[in-house]
Amino acid sequence: MRIGLIAPPWVPIPPPAYGGTEAIVDNLARGLTALGHDVRLFTVGESTCPVRRSYLFEDAFTPIGVAVPEAAHVLAAYAELDDVDIIHDHTALGPLIGPRPDGPPVVSTCHGPFDPMNSRNIAHFADRVAVVAVSRDQQRSAAPIPIAAVIHHGIDLDAYRYGPGGGGFLLFVGRMCSAKGVHRAVEFAQKAERKLVIVTKIREAEERQYYEEQVRPLLGPDDPEPRELGLRDRVELMRAADALINPIDWPEPFGLVMAEALACGTPVLAFPSGAAPEIVEHGRTGFLCSDTDSMIEAIEQAPTIDRRACRAAAEQRFDMHRMARDYADLYRRILTESAARETLTTLPTSVLTGPGLVSLRREKALLGGASARNSSVL
Repeated sequence: MRIGLIAPPWVPIPPPAYGGTEAIVDNLARGLTALGHDVRLFTVGESTCPVRRSYLFEDAFTPIGVAVPEAAHVLAAYAELDDVDIIHDHTALGPLIGPRPDGPPVVSTCHGPFDPMNSRNIAHFADRVAVVAVSRDQQRSAAPIPIAAVIHHGIDLDAYRYGPGGGGFLLFVGRMCSAKGVHRAVEFAQKAERKLVIVTKIREAEERQYYEEQVRPLLGPDDPEPRELGLRDRVELMRAADALINPIDWPEPFGLVMAEALACGTPVLAFPSGAAPEIVEHGRTGFLCSDTDSMIEAIEQAPTIDRRACRAAAEQRFDMHRMARDYADLYRRILTESAARETLTTLPTSVLTGPGLVSLRREKALLGGASARNSSVL
């Protein structure tokens, strides 16, 4: 298939440091290419993802979330990718303004929560764009918006290598904000009398304010200063950490950092919000905690978790090649259904009544079943 991927214009692909959505787009592009598909990526000029790339903006656009440049970016993307078989849009604005009735079918992965604002926007295009949820928990919160598929994120297992732990510290990785629970991670580590290393993004005004008001006052003189790290340094910390502590305080749609930690063999200690129960197997790859006491107990019990079991879980469930196969299956299904609809609209009226319609429906059903099993159908 000829597949067009549209990335947001805020961060290069792959991301040099923070960038969950951008990491997924990079993994998907490389995974689909490995399956033999022709992948084209619309991104920003400084991206280095090893597929055919095009762009409107040379540099990543800041600040994040400005509507006018995002609109220019996605409109240029849809024009550039007009000749592909299917477009997979990872932006928030693109599916609202980009798809055309005579253009390729469009898939949209919802990387954020189905909160009232997102849900209202997505409801406007869900009848003509296939919407993908990244966890079953996110799917449940989407109702009544139809979800075409639930596809868990996948990571590059060659980049996130197994590590033996033993570094003598707990690790927090995530954006500097209250919903991620950074202040709680500090409090839990201090109660357990354990060193905590914080890898985080502190760029936006709200992030700096939260850090200065709620996190920095908790840090002692011997606590390492929070910092943002690139992939290589971040992975080395994960491989050495005794556990990843992830006390999220919101229904996070997925939580990529938890899968990354498991790939490094590092147990995950989390609260059971959002998709955490779909990622962490309680007692096997980490612990799902309900309160402060259970989190402190989980910190103490982390050494009992088999780090090889954590790695095995990541290999079985969160490999980027599994993600690419799942999306390729969805693309084929959408293309099959689209072709069947086009056939119906071009047939003469006499065929669309009586036995002819029954035969066509049977053929469509057979084609759909075959395409799910055999990629050569298309």
